[in-house]
Amino acid sequence: MDQYSESAMPFFFIINFLADEAEVFSEKELTNSGIEVDFPNYKTNKNPAESGIENIEWKAYPCTKEAYEKGFNMVQKHLRRGDSYLVNYTAKTLVETNLSLKNIFDKAEAKYKMLYPNKFVFFSPETFVEIKDNVISTCPMKGTIDADIPDAEQKLKNDTKEKAEHYTVVDLLRNDLSMVADEVRLKHFQRIDYLKTTNKNLYAMSSDIEGIIKPKYRKNIGSLLEKLLPAGSILGAPKPKTLEIILEAEDYERGYYTGICGYFDGKDLDTCVMIRFIENHDGKLYFKSGGGITHMSDLDSEYEEMKNKIYVPIY
Repeated sequence: MDQYSESAMPFFFIINFLADEAEVFSEKELTNSGIEVDFPNYKTNKNPAESGIENIEWKAYPCTKEAYEKGFNMVQKHLRRGDSYLVNYTAKTLVETNLSLKNIFDKAEAKYKMLYPNKFVFFSPETFVEIKDNVISTCPMKGTIDADIPDAEQKLKNDTKEKAEHYTVVDLLRNDLSMVADEVRLKHFQRIDYLKTTNKNLYAMSSDIEGIIKPKYRKNIGSLLEKLLPAGSILGAPKPKTLEIILEAEDYERGYYTGICGYFDGKDLDTCVMIRFIENHDGKLYFKSGGGITHMSDLDSEYEEMKNKIYVPIY
């Protein structure tokens, strides 16, 4: 990635959650791979195919509350001991649908979409970092609420647990950006976005942070991303110990879920966090989802949030 960016060569990449596996593609290699990408400023397929499916079938089989509680209690134990302030705890859910991964990619509405044929698809609303004219910005998304609840936006902004979660991630990512940028500032705080889903509509809370890239990283995109990974919004704080907690509490491997992917056009960069993620494993589809846990979290609410995020944004 450093070599490509030093020579201003466009490329696309994916990096897994642990940042120990990556795939990097020139534009020609990406075309030959069969991978499809739909980003705000980069698309590989401008004419999505019709699915031919009028009545969408969608069934989810989340883990039991008792199974979820086992990992949740491990996380809470570490939070009470002060090992972490925020842990992003996730689970995988078997789903059954008459949609193929390709159908989902073509029809889902999201800011960022990617299809890796026969492996996974995601439809993410969350930017990781974006670079334009040597300005690097990030938009951590933390905190969700059912949009149908009366005064949902204000309740989300004022909820003690959600605020603590959001403040922690904003502070973490502001600190992360300061490793690769100067003049880091919080540009917009607690923006509320509306997300439509197949089950229920949600409000999500985001903030905008930006800075000026340090000269040593301006032509070294790989080195810059290496300093920032894993992504703080899907990990927690502090990073090293929180990663240990996640690996202890979760009973599956995330793989590319909650990793990042992005496109470098030869000058600027756009990347996203790979959430809202469906993976094909031995012919079965698994949806991976979760949320941030603090010492104020309660089991029932977090279990419901994990389930609420199991959806496809197709209308």
